[in-house]
Amino acid sequence: MTEVITEQTPTKDRSDMLVRGMAMQGQVRVFAVRTTKLVDELQRRHETYPTATAALGRTATAAAMMGAMLKGNEKLTVQVKGDGPIGQIVADANAKGEVRGYAMHPQVHLASNSEGKLDVAGAVGREGFIHITKDLGLKEPYRGSSPIISGELGEDFTYYFATSEQTPSAVGLGVLVDTDNTVLHAGGFIIQLLPGLSDEQITKIEKSLSTLPPLTTLLDQGLELEELLGRIVDDVQIMDTLPIEFRCQCSRDRVEATLISLGKQELNELIEEEGQAEVVCHFCNEAYQFDKEDLTALVERLDT
Repeated sequence: MTEVITEQTPTKDRSDMLVRGMAMQGQVRVFAVRTTKLVDELQRRHETYPTATAALGRTATAAAMMGAMLKGNEKLTVQVKGDGPIGQIVADANAKGEVRGYAMHPQVHLASNSEGKLDVAGAVGREGFIHITKDLGLKEPYRGSSPIISGELGEDFTYYFATSEQTPSAVGLGVLVDTDNTVLHAGGFIIQLLPGLSDEQITKIEKSLSTLPPLTTLLDQGLELEELLGRIVDDVQIMDTLPIEFRCQCSRDRVEATLISLGKQELNELIEEEGQAEVVCHFCNEAYQFDKEDLTALVERLDT
């Protein structure tokens, strides 16, 4: 195992955490993340079946690492739109380590693939696109996209970085789900090659990646994130860490604003026909109830 240099003493804390740093004399940018609790929270909120849990978990894990590449109040949205039965997968993340996500059809579970693993590619599909939207605080958001090339998602995000952001990268994503649907381990890494690497160094990284055991196997063995990166590249220097957590930005006030945006006529029709409304957040599955009095109060706000 290669040496890992860290500015803080590694701990055995099992909380969700992201580490980021440099390697190989500053010529490689590295990220690694543990997202077990995040993915477990997504599974609980959306009642995902195992294959859907893995697909949503891998997407949320990638989003967490991409969010860590942002600054300040910047945020991004990842959309995986494949032709598989799970439908669209969406994950939001920001530079603070806050992540949320959902799958259009969470109750998807398929037979194991030829390697005896959860068939994420079968659930996602092998045709479609990954879309990334970044809110960088500018007048217009940044939008990038790339085709789905395998449906396993790690390879697909690798292809996205190479084609849409012109950054040669290696992305590893993994979610291990127990037979009772408990999320045992989840995490990922991104290795980004910067200009100046020699062919010999690139070949060495490629060899390390090709012989790397499954990511969930390494997590199950108790490897720390720093040790995981050390399996891939030399001279890892961890610059900082970032706690990762599930957090949704929805609130009753925001839902009220959405209902008000429907307009007076539509709100009155809702009062007459239904007498109430229930709005469920896609991201957290929180349900907001509005009775007749609540809706009438919203109409009155439009009159003021």
